[in-house]
Amino acid sequence: MSLSNAIIRPATSQDMPAVLDLIKELALYEKALDQVKNSVEQLREDGFGENPAFECLVAECDKGIVGFALFYISYSTWRGKCIYLEDLCVAESFRQKGIGTLLFDEVLKIAKQRKMKRLEWQVLEWNTAAIEFYKKYNADLNPEWTNGKLFLD
Repeated sequence: MSLSNAIIRPATSQDMPAVLDLIKELALYEKALDQVKNSVEQLREDGFGENPAFECLVAECDKGIVGFALFYISYSTWRGKCIYLEDLCVAESFRQKGIGTLLFDEVLKIAKQRKMKRLEWQVLEWNTAAIEFYKKYNADLNPEWTNGKLFLD
């Protein structure tokens, strides 16, 4: 596949089955498939309902949807409005073809157009391919912070 036939576009509600499949593929790669509790219906409600909680871009080619980037607005008390990139995933058979770069660059473009103060994300410390990808952008990959979370369901 050449990049000439890959397009990045905003996701639609109808894309959510393919996005959920990619979410599960990412979770399997991260050895956490059992933690995926989301559904197509929930993605549709949360992303396309009355008060959307996220935005999503998809990478599409003649084979269908082969990647996605899901993000939302966050806020830094130190900096102001930010975009938090929750997940960026490219189907395994389409990796190393520049699709991740196309997706990341489009999120970065959106952040700049909206005058966001920061684009942030997390990456697992063992995911060397992703770490090397983000290093190409001179990203600050700071091990100083400990992530915290509480599961409420």
